[in-house]
Amino acid sequence: MRALSALLAAAIAAAWTLPASATVRITSDPGGQIGPYLEKLQSLRSSGQNVVIDGPCLSACTMVLGVVAHDHICVTSRARLGFHAAWHPDQVGREATDQDGTDLLMSVYPQPVREWINRHGGLSPRLIYLSGGELASMYPKCSGSITTAADWRQERQQGRFAPAQGASAARATRTKVHTTR
Repeated sequence: MRALSALLAAAIAAAWTLPASATVRITSDPGGQIGPYLEKLQSLRSSGQNVVIDGPCLSACTMVLGVVAHDHICVTSRARLGFHAAWHPDQVGREATDQDGTDLLMSVYPQPVREWINRHGGLSPRLIYLSGGELASMYPKCSGSITTAADWRQERQQGRFAPAQGASAARATRTKVHTTR
């Protein structure tokens, strides 16, 4: 009985110290500077955490599609990705399109996303949105049962997710180009 009590106490202590889920849920992310986002997303990829896109993911946030492995991302019906050209402030503080930053963004995105962007006029100062069936044709829809890392492993073992895709973005970790609108 004592051993059972000790085992139960250890299990309870472990439950309090371990995260309940190895899942990051994006519900409303307006984006920001490319460099800091790449650093954050590369850290997320290295952690092996899964990403549920469950709302607006705009601007630099969209780089999650190319940095985090494809089989670690799913989307809900509320997912809405907003893409636009990178920019930097000009001499008087106005937004000026930054071609190098825009080229970097395009290089980060997986091929299906780049093709979608090109079919919709390319990256420009105007936001274009990827959602609904078009997004679901590129990324798996999150099942209601996915809440923990074990759920993701089971889904992958059952062939739910496609092989991982990704792009290297190391050359941009120090850029000061903005993507927030």
